[in-house]
Amino acid sequence: MNLNDMTDKNALIQPDRGQQAIALHLVDKTTLPDFLKGLNGGQRAALAAQKFEGGAGEHAIVPDGEGWFAVAGVADAAQLSSWCMARLAEVLPGGTYRRVEGEPGRAMHGWVTGQYRFDRYRKDAKETEPRVLLTRDVARIEPALAEAAAVLMVRDLVNTPAEDMGPLQLEAEARALAKRHGAELHVVSGDALERDYPMVHAVGRAAARSHAPRLIELEWGDPAHPRVAIVGKGVCFDSGGLDIKPSSAMALMKKDMGGAAHALALAGLVMAMGLKVRLHLLVPAVENAISGNAFRPGDILRARSGLSVEITNTDAEGRLVLGDALTRASEAKPDLVLDFATLTGAARVALGPDLPAMFARTEATAAELLQAGLDRDDPCWRLPLFEGYREYLKSDVADLQNAPANGFAGASVAALFLDRFVAEGLDWAHFDTFAWRPVAKPGRPKGGDALGLRAAWGLLRARYG
Repeated sequence: MNLNDMTDKNALIQPDRGQQAIALHLVDKTTLPDFLKGLNGGQRAALAAQKFEGGAGEHAIVPDGEGWFAVAGVADAAQLSSWCMARLAEVLPGGTYRRVEGEPGRAMHGWVTGQYRFDRYRKDAKETEPRVLLTRDVARIEPALAEAAAVLMVRDLVNTPAEDMGPLQLEAEARALAKRHGAELHVVSGDALERDYPMVHAVGRAAARSHAPRLIELEWGDPAHPRVAIVGKGVCFDSGGLDIKPSSAMALMKKDMGGAAHALALAGLVMAMGLKVRLHLLVPAVENAISGNAFRPGDILRARSGLSVEITNTDAEGRLVLGDALTRASEAKPDLVLDFATLTGAARVALGPDLPAMFARTEATAAELLQAGLDRDDPCWRLPLFEGYREYLKSDVADLQNAPANGFAGASVAALFLDRFVAEGLDWAHFDTFAWRPVAKPGRPKGGDALGLRAAWGLLRARYG
């Protein structure tokens, strides 16, 4: 599914006009006894045979005359989460369904994302009949499908291996978005980066010509509207550079462009839903490769901002390319800057794979993001931009270093590095996201995933919708 599918007649959520559909009952432990009273003896026996007790995640098929209906257990039938119906969308037979007791609400999201498959490279991939969900809450269909499509876009981009998702392919994705929505696109690539985006150039210059670095810039919307910058780290593969990663750490580095995937998907969502903003999307797209002209530990780079940066670790490259991009975003004096990056292992050690670390300059923005994440079942966790740790970035020979050796507060220190490249006084939030799900959950298969995207979208829609 892509962002064009949200009004397609084959969309997985469709208006309920009384068409024939399979009944779908959602119950919890509290409502199950009353539900059972409405069934006949054979139907209760069918539930008992399938050991259905109304627990969250359980489901059963129940005969009903010449047909059948489905029943599923949820944690709270009165307050559905995004994932209450996701497992059903994965396991029920293809067809059209209708929730009997009420509307699906935000569970529409998991109904769509639960049917995601990444089978681009599989010869044994089989077409499956879609499960379509009906709702009378017509006003929610388009936003729900658009939000789900953005999540699926992140998954597709992250799951695609680096050979087929390099800097050039990220540019192609941005061009497709620009064409679809009438946006302006500007790209600086290769050695042309050296003057205006020197850190992007330095990180990406060792890659093969087919994976040459570039700074991708898209603008859309009425210039009179508030300017919003969205920045995404697009390291399409990270070998670690000359400070090379071990193979175990390199295995998932196709996902190191996960920040760019989030930024592209969020920008597409902003344009598709017509937010009243002047959108500024920036993606520094590189491959951190190894060759004779790779940047080295000990090098001192001059950033676009004019700051000098001592390279103490070539595997801390994401913050370098983001530094130049955030500087460019700041020059236009936006109302808000959001960036996404698979930036630090320290954030994963602190919060695990499911919680993106969020940093914000203002209490108001932090609170809005945290609440938006809870409202959309996309929680994030705030970590501090602690002033006391700025001293860790001090260098003896440059304005700052890119990677302190002490190992303390790695996610916060990386965020403080980025903070040096965002103009003073700007409202800025940074997501250090994993962009990957190591274990499948209902509606969230193993592989690339959007973590923090829906929280950010909730804030943008509340402010500018």
